[in-house]
Amino acid sequence: MLYRKYRPQGFDEIIGQEHVVTTLANSVKGGTISHAYLFCGPRGSGKTTIARIFAKAINCQSPKNGQPCGECASCQEITAGNSLDLVEIDAASHTGVDEVRQLIEGIQFAPVKSKYKVFIVDECHQLSKSAANALLKTLEEPPAHAVFILATTEADKMIPTIISRCQRFDFKKLKIPEIVKKLEFILKKEGVKSEPSALQVIAFNARGSFRDAESLLDKCIAFSGGALKEKTIKELLGIVDASQISTFVDLILKKDAHKAVAHINQLAEQGTDMREFAKTLVFYGRHLLLLKINPVLVSAESSGFTAEELATMQKQATPMTEAQLRHMLELCIAAENQMKYAVIPQLPLELAIIDLSVKEG
Repeated sequence: MLYRKYRPQGFDEIIGQEHVVTTLANSVKGGTISHAYLFCGPRGSGKTTIARIFAKAINCQSPKNGQPCGECASCQEITAGNSLDLVEIDAASHTGVDEVRQLIEGIQFAPVKSKYKVFIVDECHQLSKSAANALLKTLEEPPAHAVFILATTEADKMIPTIISRCQRFDFKKLKIPEIVKKLEFILKKEGVKSEPSALQVIAFNARGSFRDAESLLDKCIAFSGGALKEKTIKELLGIVDASQISTFVDLILKKDAHKAVAHINQLAEQGTDMREFAKTLVFYGRHLLLLKINPVLVSAESSGFTAEELATMQKQATPMTEAQLRHMLELCIAAENQMKYAVIPQLPLELAIIDLSVKEG
């Protein structure tokens, strides 16, 4: 698995979270270690990876400029995953108060070998109320040797008093050029060649998650057996092309229900994943709305669309009102949700087309 093989082992290997790694490295250099940290951000943005690197850095016997040396016994044990002073809990599967109480009992014991005993609690928003309250009590009076790192994708679901006792870091969604740069590095190490556009396709469909990008790349390398090509990757992953969405939106703008329904049924017959089509349609529709509100909000770099595709989208957005775009987006979101349970996958989208094709006035 590329995800495990190329997991960053130092702050200098992290992409896209410079504001986080700089602050953490400086705190290691200055010896100003807090007792609790909260890492918030989208999935696949590097929260648990950075948590492990930080655990390694604060326990490193010879840190270099705030970075873990990677060579001392503590660093090597954490890298190998057998450190007794690093405890990781997945709150998604350990939500109960009993598990947290067990954790709290372990906190009272001093570290076996290291300076700090580090507790990483992933998806901490999923802890039950009683478990969260038990954790809160420990955060209020933590032992000097304990460091908590809480990671979550949904900070708004956490108890405010827990958030107030943590040093908070907000992770950002990774940009397409950042993902592409790291994928190029991996391919170079693996000795695999690729069309530049092929990596753009992978990065675009990772939706800001580098972990997803690595999983997609792994799948594409296994399938291709050689150089990665854009066309092959699109076929393998069932990726919906922006031109297919653009054609569909043109038909919606013309309120041509007959051709719009025929268009998606033709795609379905060709093997297109209709849920993937709906997801991409929502993504496309969101950018139409952003272009209407303020074109400055959308760029080729941030959106993943080419300059030519964005020019087409701008033309499509111009004659529509914000209210019309919002209505279209709401119907597409509803259709995508309903597709999970639909016997005929494209039926919710067909019903949305009928609603969108009703002529006003």
